[in-house]
Amino acid sequence: MPVVGVAPVSALTFGLPPVLAQSQHKAAILSSLEAMAPLGYYRKIITADLNHAGYQVTFLNDSAVTIDFLLTQLNNYDVILWRTNTYNYQHTTYWYVGEQVNGATQQKYASDFAHGWINGNAGTLGVDLGFFTNHFSSGSLSNVKLILLISSNSNAIGQALISAKARAVVACNGALSLQFGLIDDLTGQLVSYLANGNDVLDSVYSTVSPYSNMQPRDPLDTVYTPPFWFLGDGTVTIT
Repeated sequence: MPVVGVAPVSALTFGLPPVLAQSQHKAAILSSLEAMAPLGYYRKIITADLNHAGYQVTFLNDSAVTIDFLLTQLNNYDVILWRTNTYNYQHTTYWYVGEQVNGATQQKYASDFAHGWINGNAGTLGVDLGFFTNHFSSGSLSNVKLILLISSNSNAIGQALISAKARAVVACNGALSLQFGLIDDLTGQLVSYLANGNDVLDSVYSTVSPYSNMQPRDPLDTVYTPPFWFLGDGTVTIT
C-alpha cells in the first residue's frame, strides 16, 4: 500500500518519458462538458501520467463524445476516464454524453428515445441507467481494465459496466461539481497513484484517506470527503 498522505508525483513534474512497451495500451479521456467546465491543465497532467505508464491517450470533448462512440468504441480501450455530470428530466437522472441533438441520431436510436433511455431536452444528449443496462451486455466491455466515472451519482451506472465485464470501475457517490478544479485535482492524484503501479483499491484509498482526519476550522463547517469508491476487482493495476 502506498504511503497515505504523501501526494503522488506526476510524470509531468519531471518530464519523465513514457514507458516503452512492446504493445502500447490505449486510454480514452472523455470530457463531455469541456466547453462549460474545462479540464484545463489537469488534462496535461493526467495524459502525461498515462503516457508514462505506457498508454496512447485519445482525448474527446463535447460533441465528439457521441452515442455511437459509447456503444461501439469503449471496448477498444484498456482505461477510460469519463468526465461528465447529470441532469434530471421527469424524475429520471441523465448523464450528459456531449453530442448535440441531431436528426440522424434521433432516427438511428428512435427506440432508445421512445423508451426514455436517451433524452435530448437539454440540447445535449443524455443517457439514463436503462441505456447502460440495455446496451451493455455481459462481455461487451471484457477488454476494459478500468473505467473512471467522474460525475455525480456515477455509482448508479458503475454496476452495469461491471456486469458488462469491465474489471473495475471507480465511481462517485452523491453530487459533485466540475467547477473550480477540486474534483479534477483529486482525479489527477488518483491517476498518478494508478500510473505509479498501485492497484485500484490502494489508489482510491490513498486519494480519499488524507481527508478522513481533517477537522473543520469553523464548527459550522462540514468536513469534505472525496466521493470516490470502486466496484469490481480492487487488485487491478494499469501498469
